[in-house]
Amino acid sequence: MSSLLKISVSVLFILSASTASGGDPYRSSAGAGEAGMAYVCIMKTGFWSSFHNQANLGYNKSFSLGFNYENRFNIAELATRSAGLIIPAGKTSLAAVYSHFGYSDYRRDMTGLACGMKLSDKISAGVQADYYSIKTSGEYNNSQIITYEAGLIILPSESTQVGVHFFNLLPGSLKNKLLPTSLRIGAGTYLNKSVFAGIEGEMCTGSKLSIRTGFEYGVSKNLWLRGGYSTDNNSFSFGLGFLAKFVQIDLGFVTYEKLGVTSSASLIFKIHS
Repeated sequence: MSSLLKISVSVLFILSASTASGGDPYRSSAGAGEAGMAYVCIMKTGFWSSFHNQANLGYNKSFSLGFNYENRFNIAELATRSAGLIIPAGKTSLAAVYSHFGYSDYRRDMTGLACGMKLSDKISAGVQADYYSIKTSGEYNNSQIITYEAGLIILPSESTQVGVHFFNLLPGSLKNKLLPTSLRIGAGTYLNKSVFAGIEGEMCTGSKLSIRTGFEYGVSKNLWLRGGYSTDNNSFSFGLGFLAKFVQIDLGFVTYEKLGVTSSASLIFKIHS
């Protein structure tokens, strides 16, 4: 890669990092369906939502496998590739997720192992252990980081869901300076059988409060339309999803005022238990 291109990619990475998944550049931005809703998802059950809030795993009843590709601003060096696996086990579900971001001079790999379960009819909880491997050009510029994340889902009513999720909440003596701490709180409701709407706020060290809103409209049993807005860079999102037998296909698009459009695509394979 030429020096000019390296510089350009580095500048774009810095400008876009804060929008990877809200204000935290280290959180995996997996899920095209979630992208279409501006990542308003910590309270909404779903395959990729389970990796944004592990408490959602408590509602998973299917053995599921998913793949996601995010093409940030149509630049291959800024692409993120993710894969996830969910294994149901009664009231508990186990999960594993992997994501890769970057190129030869900067790459970040994340592996996570998660568990989520229903504590009661109205409350579920989940936790995930994360391992980060960060490699940059040069012989000694590599880092390995271990941290955790956890979340809760509360159901005040049959149609309303509240989600809370935190990442890297550790005492100062144990916290790695490379990883920020973030807290996400959101609520969503089914306005009717076809429309879900939600709002979410995120606070992340080193960033301003981010507010996101999103909706999902079930056009039919197998087709969904999605939209959303985030105060991060004044970005709008839209997308759609389609279910064909046991395969769900999602597309998501996020616009940024100065950087262009980030597109993502997901495949989810569900085998009912």
